[in-house]
Amino acid sequence: VQLVESGGGAVQAGGSLRLSCVASGYSYSPTYMGWFRQGSGKEREGVAIMDNQGRTWYADSVKGRFTASRDNAKKTLYLQMSSLKSEDTAMYYCAARSAWLSSGQLAPGVYRNWGQGTQVTVSS
Repeated sequence: VQLVESGGGAVQAGGSLRLSCVASGYSYSPTYMGWFRQGSGKEREGVAIMDNQGRTWYADSVKGRFTASRDNAKKTLYLQMSSLKSEDTAMYYCAARSAWLSSGQLAPGVYRNWGQGTQVTVSS
């Protein structure tokens, strides 16, 4: 099982970026795929999660600015980030989980499979 992120980079405040995460080694698309981030000196936090039925969960700090989407056939998750702020600067990680959750979809601790991360830097 492998998750590979791409699409990070440096952008000015107010700009946009699109992240991608490809899952391999799964016989089927994971139930949950999501994006997490960890800024310097901060704890890892959930940003956006999408399940294989299209339901989404977003952190309050990104609602209205970030949009998750998913191609189950390609086992690929995307994150369209718009109106980026300096506080969005972080390493962004993709994670996946197959087992169903009744709650806590944004909690990093419930995910076992992680990518290596892609850096997003927003300059003001």
